[in-house]
Amino acid sequence: MTKTILIIGTLDTKGLEFAYLRDLIQARGHKTIVLDAGVNGEPGFPSDISAEEVAKTGGASLLELRQKADRGFALDVMSKGAREITARLHEDGKIDGVISLGGSGGTSIATTAMQLLPVGLPKLMVSTMASGNVASYVDVKDITMMYSVVDVAGLNSLSRKIFTNAVGAICGMVEQEVTPAEDKPLITATMFGVTTPCVTMVREGLEKRGFEVLVFHATGSGGRSMEALISAGFISGVADITTTEWCDELVGGVLSAGPERLDAAAKAGIPQVVSLGALDMVNFGAMETVPEQFKHRTLYKHNASVTLMRTTVQENAELGRIIATKLNQTRVPTALFIPLHGVSMIDAPGQPFHSPEADQALFAAIRENLDTSKVELIEMPNHINDPEFAEAMLLKLTEMLEK
Repeated sequence: MTKTILIIGTLDTKGLEFAYLRDLIQARGHKTIVLDAGVNGEPGFPSDISAEEVAKTGGASLLELRQKADRGFALDVMSKGAREITARLHEDGKIDGVISLGGSGGTSIATTAMQLLPVGLPKLMVSTMASGNVASYVDVKDITMMYSVVDVAGLNSLSRKIFTNAVGAICGMVEQEVTPAEDKPLITATMFGVTTPCVTMVREGLEKRGFEVLVFHATGSGGRSMEALISAGFISGVADITTTEWCDELVGGVLSAGPERLDAAAKAGIPQVVSLGALDMVNFGAMETVPEQFKHRTLYKHNASVTLMRTTVQENAELGRIIATKLNQTRVPTALFIPLHGVSMIDAPGQPFHSPEADQALFAAIRENLDTSKVELIEMPNHINDPEFAEAMLLKLTEMLEK
């Protein structure tokens, strides 16, 4: 079946690379729409959506951008224009996938547009930036980043091979048909390695009851991805067992999911069970990357690339207040489970993060701040990974979902 692929490019440097993509895609039997996001100079070939139209949609004229000669301003305008036009094309059902090539500027423009497209719609970015930290380009969407190896400037024997592979990839993606499966209510769950036994038991129990469970690793991007799917209306219920991302947001670790973590389910009005998984730890990279002000703290080498830092009594008190305040937003059945004997594998007697004082500060703050007229508080004399604790969370969520 013929598909239509959007090519987002900067054609003001002749655009030979984008013409190459267009011709290869069309040779595969697919249609193309070429959007020109370039500012300086005339395009090397006619586009379907002109740079003038992109600039106008972004809030300025192309002439103004050229006269102003402010690269940052131009990138903002063209990014906004490309984003709005891409959204309109998708809403109208006119595109089945997106591909682009670029350096830092072109990558920023194209991925800004790709980020608003739904998960599942193919998105491929061939970029000079793809071998580094691509978090800002990918965000929480399924954008495929492909390293260009050489600069995206003209064609040569190496770039032709890379661009041809890219076309093969995007065409292969749009040509795929997903085998229909039985529709099941979607449940999200959050997990860390130190809460895996609990989450696994809850997941398996939900699956036996006919639910499909999407498990998110609580690494910042995982929490943000989950919140985005909840906000988009895909999710029927939440087992937010591992709320550790709030430790990084509060203290300054590397796996924060941002200040809106724990908002989506309450705002969307879907039932959720929540616990305190891994609130004993803040995440950093390798041991030598831990900020100097934390060197005196209780640190644990999880592996060569991950160092964990135990949260303090004061930090736990604030974490309890934050989580209670977040959950108080709810308008639907919500339950908060407290595992009185530890919140992670390494928060147990004999383990490096065992700290009854810190845990009690967390629990006390929750009791003090949680509105129990809205949120059911369930305290259990268990560790978070005890089967009894997991079973209780499973049964409570199942009860909520079946009402």
